[in-house]
Amino acid sequence: MTDRHTANKDMIAPLRAALFDWDDAAISETLGAICASDALFRLCHPFGDMVGGAAFKAQALDVLRAAWPDVERRDWIVKAGQDEGGADWVGCGGHFIGTFVAPFLDIPPTGHLTHMRYHEFFRIKDGKIVEYQAIWDIPEVMMQANAWPLAPSLGREFCVPAPASGDGIHRAPRDPDLSQKSCDHIIDMLSHMTRHPAQGGPEVMEMDRFWSDKMNWYGPAGIGTGRGIAGFRNWHQIPFLTAMPDRGGHTEGTTHHFFGDNDYVGVTGWPNMCQTLSHGGWLGIAPSGKRITLRSLDFWRIENRRIRENWVLVDLLDAYRQLGVDVFARLREFNKARVPGAVPFPVGVS
Repeated sequence: MTDRHTANKDMIAPLRAALFDWDDAAISETLGAICASDALFRLCHPFGDMVGGAAFKAQALDVLRAAWPDVERRDWIVKAGQDEGGADWVGCGGHFIGTFVAPFLDIPPTGHLTHMRYHEFFRIKDGKIVEYQAIWDIPEVMMQANAWPLAPSLGREFCVPAPASGDGIHRAPRDPDLSQKSCDHIIDMLSHMTRHPAQGGPEVMEMDRFWSDKMNWYGPAGIGTGRGIAGFRNWHQIPFLTAMPDRGGHTEGTTHHFFGDNDYVGVTGWPNMCQTLSHGGWLGIAPSGKRITLRSLDFWRIENRRIRENWVLVDLLDAYRQLGVDVFARLREFNKARVPGAVPFPVGVS
């Protein structure tokens, strides 16, 4: 007998398949079949909230397809589970890839293959999608177009890989006990993370206990990837905590939904962090003293009882928006000397 979490993954499989082939009719039909009529689609800035599968297709998916006419979806993580409140979730991570031949959100086209990472979380109730939360790594597209108008990343920017274990999509049947142990490990790790700097130096985080010494932290474009605990701390954590040392001190208005699937754990919230930009050093932004919220959609993979890989997407464009930085306005200024318009497709065919 199929357990409900496998059934939930099976339910979204036709949508994943339709987006791999990018069959417009199949996408519309599938969204209509598996979404509640009032399903809330929450997508990163500048897309915002949409109600219903048809609105999501017209206002987001079709916008991407217009710029990348041969776009396809490539999943490398598909996981499912139940959060602490009993809600069922399916989480997916992967890349959209396609030939970038027309402007996308005012990002100028390149005529070349382009990739954009996504993390997305579906909340399932009574056999239907009732909520969708997702971040598309739009700054990654800006960088590939040589159009990123803000500070360079401290970490490594590249096309983030699938799980090294090769089991991101197909793995052993979900074990509830193992899945809970994995969740407990992540929650314990995060509780230790918040001890620094309020309760002491880096040693209070006990990072060696939770993280592999060969860990990869795959951050969003604009922050980049760090290798090992030192890489994670140097290229992300130190500037982040230096700028916002009250991280973890404000829980009002934030939510967290953790769910495990064997060695994988996902978390989503809209938003799930709140802190004050009281000092400099993060993303090249001057301290404003303003409290902001962050949307972070994450996946972890545990190996030999420690975290080996962590995929993190943060809606950085929304964070900039809250701080009064209009990234898209600056992008247009930065690129206004470039010739606008589309590249003939297929590229190079006369």
